[in-house]
Amino acid sequence: MTDHTAAAGAPGAPGAPGAPGAPGALDLADVSVALDGKTLVRGVSLSVAPGEVVGLVGPNGAGKSTLLRTLYRAQRPSAGRILLDGDDVWRMPARALARRLAAVLQEAAGEFQLTVYDVVAMGRTPHKKAFAGDDADDRTVIAAALAELGLTALTHAPYDRLSGGEKQRVMIARALAQRTGTLVLDEPTNHLDLRHQLDVLQLVHRLGATALVALHDLNLAAAFCDRICVLADGRLVAEGTPQDVLTSALLAEVYRVEADVTPHPDTGVPQVTLRTADLRPARPGNT
Repeated sequence: MTDHTAAAGAPGAPGAPGAPGAPGALDLADVSVALDGKTLVRGVSLSVAPGEVVGLVGPNGAGKSTLLRTLYRAQRPSAGRILLDGDDVWRMPARALARRLAAVLQEAAGEFQLTVYDVVAMGRTPHKKAFAGDDADDRTVIAAALAELGLTALTHAPYDRLSGGEKQRVMIARALAQRTGTLVLDEPTNHLDLRHQLDVLQLVHRLGATALVALHDLNLAAAFCDRICVLADGRLVAEGTPQDVLTSALLAEVYRVEADVTPHPDTGVPQVTLRTADLRPARPGNT
């Protein structure tokens, strides 16, 4: 993956074909989700300003993925509203929403009988008429998205033969090819090695798009997110800058772990270190 600023013709570059839309403003107002009589998300209200990267964190089962599913219309909320630049996403035509908001899911999609190029090219669908082929601009955007994710060498590889990490990068490239100004990413670093985790989050920040990103790695969230929202038991329990939110007290309350939070020596962003000495079981024969 590249780690430079966008070059001419690359996604986000001035004058690039199919230039991405302007960053949108996301507003969730008192959103709740109930399934089979169980409330999974409870009255969540939060906003993401244009161009802001906001991390959504919390323990397993906190409601992060369920909340994100309401934004890209995979799960209808039982109450509340989701607005993109003041427009209710549930009242917008699906194609119109897909031109403005792209999503990357936690798990890569199923076993497509397609090449990597074909999967990434799906990101161009909202911008074309039915059954239209790829034109020169489409091909330029697709090639740039593949290059950004370090996938050029795999362009013609069968998608279903890729590793989990490679599939995840293909899904991110597909969202990039969609050229929207707003991104919803559910664990985009899932399956990725350390280098690609950093590359993907650097890319999200570099794009300048509005982004709501669910993450489990709190140190990555602190390093790359402008603000962090914490969910627990379906409720929003904390919101603010990484410095304000990531405290030992919050980690003890929400995650039920003992941890030290200290500034990174180079960047000053908070770094979480678990206190594990008392958790490791003694080995047989050791006293």
